[in-house]
Amino acid sequence: MGNQPKTSEVIELCMLAGRIMMESGAETYRVEDTMTRIAASFGIDHSHSFVTPTGIIFSIDGDDPSKFNRISKRSTDLKKVTAVNSISRQISNVEITAREALIELRRIERANLAYPIWLQIFAAFISSGCFLIMFQGRWDDFIPACVAGGIGFSCLIYLHRLLEIKFFAEFLSSFIIGLLAFLFVHTGIGNEVDKIIIGSVMPLVPGLLITNAVRDLMAGHLVSGISKGADASLTAFAIGSGIAAVFSFY
Repeated sequence: MGNQPKTSEVIELCMLAGRIMMESGAETYRVEDTMTRIAASFGIDHSHSFVTPTGIIFSIDGDDPSKFNRISKRSTDLKKVTAVNSISRQISNVEITAREALIELRRIERANLAYPIWLQIFAAFISSGCFLIMFQGRWDDFIPACVAGGIGFSCLIYLHRLLEIKFFAEFLSSFIIGLLAFLFVHTGIGNEVDKIIIGSVMPLVPGLLITNAVRDLMAGHLVSGISKGADASLTAFAIGSGIAAVFSFY
């Protein structure tokens, strides 16, 4: 691999890889394992990492100082997680140098690999109707569920940009879905308000967050598992509160 990189460069490489993965929705144990493997590939066998949903601490045995990175934003972008894992494998196979890997990771960090917003909304639009059918709803309610789900998900995306506290964005989005469902049934366009609501709110449910919370708990990462579970529970509470508020009015 050429000249052995500086320890500080390896630490920076590990921290950047871990931060990208955590911000993109990776599991805690996968992040820690990736950081450890990258360090071991450059001859640092005794490294220690502590990863939580809000921060990463990484250190190695010796006089080098520990490093801490704050995780302030979290989203779901599994394509970035896959890209970082690919770079980690290239490092383990001695295919790229530390400097080349650092350049690639910085490029991945800046890149916007998520699907376009219109495609995300369209996916929520279609999936809402499919969820309605899966929960044994009527085909007459397919289009109302699609419309309510698509509008609710688009509201979630744009309200997240306006409101710093995501609880209120999720609450308002589910509230709008509930209003639309009641409106469709009241005007005769829809039939079963409960099935329309259930199908429409499913794109808002934090499925990946719940899955990662359970996997982290099973892997022994109690702090990350409990915190992710609490985050998912708060989201579920916000969705339920929005729908309950609509029901209280009607």
